[in-house]
Amino acid sequence: MNRKTVSLAFALAFFAAAGYAQDTTATDSTATDTTTQPAADSGTTDTGTTSGTDTATTDAATQSDTSGTGAGTNSSTDAGTNTDTGATADSGSTETGSTGTQSDTQTNQNQQTNDPAANESTPSGPEASADQAKPVADSVAQPMLASGTRERNGKPLVPEKPVWNSFHGQLSAQKYSPLTQINPDNVGDLEKVWQVHTGDVSDGSGDKPATVWSATPIFANDTLYIGTPFYRVLALDPATGEQKWAFDTKSKLEALTQPALKNRGVAYWQAENPVAGKVCQKIVYIGTMDARLFALDADTGKPCPDFGKDGVLDVNQWNTVNDRFPLSVLQPPTVAGNHLILGWAGQDWEWAEAPPGAVFSVDAQTGKLQWSFETLPENIRRKTGTANVWTAMSVDPGLNMVYLPVASPSPNYWGGNRTQQIPYATSTTALDLDTGKVVWSRQWVHHDIWDYDINSAPTLMDITVDGKEIPALMQGTKMGFLFVVNRETGEDVWPIEERPVPQGDGTVKGEVYAKTQPFPTKPAPLLDQSKKPEVWGIADLVSGGACSKLFDNLTYKGMYTPPTTTGEGTLAYPDSAGGVQWGGVAFDPNAQIAVVNTSHIVQYIKLWERQNYEKNASGSGNEAGFYPQKGAPYGMSLGNALNWLGMPCWKPPFGELVAIDMHTGDVKWRKPLGSSQKYGFFMPESMGSPTIGGPAVTKSGLIFIGATMDAKARAYDIQTGKELWSSQLSAPVVANPAIYEYKGREYVAFISGGNSILKPAVGDLVAVYALPQN
Repeated sequence: MNRKTVSLAFALAFFAAAGYAQDTTATDSTATDTTTQPAADSGTTDTGTTSGTDTATTDAATQSDTSGTGAGTNSSTDAGTNTDTGATADSGSTETGSTGTQSDTQTNQNQQTNDPAANESTPSGPEASADQAKPVADSVAQPMLASGTRERNGKPLVPEKPVWNSFHGQLSAQKYSPLTQINPDNVGDLEKVWQVHTGDVSDGSGDKPATVWSATPIFANDTLYIGTPFYRVLALDPATGEQKWAFDTKSKLEALTQPALKNRGVAYWQAENPVAGKVCQKIVYIGTMDARLFALDADTGKPCPDFGKDGVLDVNQWNTVNDRFPLSVLQPPTVAGNHLILGWAGQDWEWAEAPPGAVFSVDAQTGKLQWSFETLPENIRRKTGTANVWTAMSVDPGLNMVYLPVASPSPNYWGGNRTQQIPYATSTTALDLDTGKVVWSRQWVHHDIWDYDINSAPTLMDITVDGKEIPALMQGTKMGFLFVVNRETGEDVWPIEERPVPQGDGTVKGEVYAKTQPFPTKPAPLLDQSKKPEVWGIADLVSGGACSKLFDNLTYKGMYTPPTTTGEGTLAYPDSAGGVQWGGVAFDPNAQIAVVNTSHIVQYIKLWERQNYEKNASGSGNEAGFYPQKGAPYGMSLGNALNWLGMPCWKPPFGELVAIDMHTGDVKWRKPLGSSQKYGFFMPESMGSPTIGGPAVTKSGLIFIGATMDAKARAYDIQTGKELWSSQLSAPVVANPAIYEYKGREYVAFISGGNSILKPAVGDLVAVYALPQN
């Protein structure tokens, strides 16, 4: 799901008690400080919601996910004769494109309609797998691997020229820049050359919900484009920050699916051969809390009249199963060729059922549906929900494949309503870009009852292992695992083993448990999962032994210990906010080094029978951390392992930055990242900070990252991990920085937006750095 930072509210409460000891607003005499005011609307027409109908007749016992059915708009396709076991997947596609002729008659007939039910691909390979009908307790969901290699079209994975025109810089999600003007020798001279305050910020104390601004700026069309949590788009001069234009979606500023107003930025598309004087040859897109997608002319900021209805696509038109629950489009779409690929966000922890997860591809110029892909078996879509893609995706244009990080099903901490296997849930799933057919899929958590969403775009990389070049993919996870597979076939690069895991204690009615879970043998886990976290002696001493008492009263049998109703609950380590968050993994293709930040957080989870839940919880999401999971027999609570002073009961470090040699899969170096704070003083940086956000890397050998609770931007040497530069900002940077070149000068841009769920410091600052000009 996508309310993961809610769990951080508990685990990081000790950061939020008292603001900063000093005013940390960055000042620089050389910086241009501009505050933008909400601009006049460039013009837009809202569209109404169009609901479809559920015409499902397919038996899910013989057919798994009918890819292309939209968000629960189920198909009447008969798959009863398809007996593929799912051991292999589609090795390639003969389709010529979303609007061309295809060997698959059904897909060809249905390609031009905007009805998701008509736009499904005929099941084949893993899409026809019977695994989804198998009980969780009786079998292990097998990897769905491609049966062969795919033909490459010659498009490079790493662009030849510097590119930062998407959420993670490039479609590969490497967050890599080939620029070298800023290097380890001169990065210490970086200065802030301009900053802009957008004015779009709220701490939640007034009539607007608090803001969470985890956007990365994108650089395209000689412009820096920004999306704000008030759902405005700003087009800024990349050298000065001067505003070129602004567009206001005029969205209602209500936290419909989230506890705060959230935005992760914008997306950009341009025609292969733009026609001079013709509108919308270059387009900027922004999604909203109420699940609309706006398309704006990148030069003028005016809505594109041919996209959706007057420039607005209503994604809610495909929300037809469990449609009483709202949707949001907070992550900008992934743009690949003429495809806009988007998922959606929903509510976490509130209900047992939710809209079923779906991913859509729409035409970049018109918004017409090209294909859609369902993640849930048809027969359980009304009983459960989600397994959605709420975060960024990655694309290999040379293989013509898109890679989906898929979240967990609902409810998050009880699975008695979904006791059959759901192979696409909590997985990395690779689809053909033109058809939406599954090429391969790997599930990283079987029967997820820990909220271990796959929450970041997999990072695509070409690596050399034992002298062999491998088209690889690295998937970061909340569990602290880094799974590395061949991105063409889904096969292991280093062995991934199924290992036995703890089972339930018998107190949770209706629950079933997976007997094994996947464990990678390389790289090593980002945090030590081999034993119960140790109590931090200082915190225990200060609390008079309360930390030890708490740990002793928590159930822990090892990683993947299931939730329980007994005692204080189950110790969760890593918890759902630990490990890797949406910033993902960065990769330097020249040095063959992967870089990732990780959080080390201990929580405890308890399930409450409905009657006891109502007695103990005053309402969903209250200060005690109770969440109802309505429709399930159990509500749940999340606690943070803190003493009465707010000190973590577990030993530091609380967050680290880690570099991995991708020739060997071994850790090259690791170090605590950032510092955390309580009551006006900072803990030593040797203890690290829980992190949200992620790194960016350069060919010159630098790592740039924010991500820490001390609200600093930093630069490190990628070879040694030595800190080379830092700058104090006013709020944490909870996204990746952007690196771009304009008129011969290299810039690094950070959004200091903060996360009000973590601590009170929120912001509206865009800060851009460069070397001094001679």
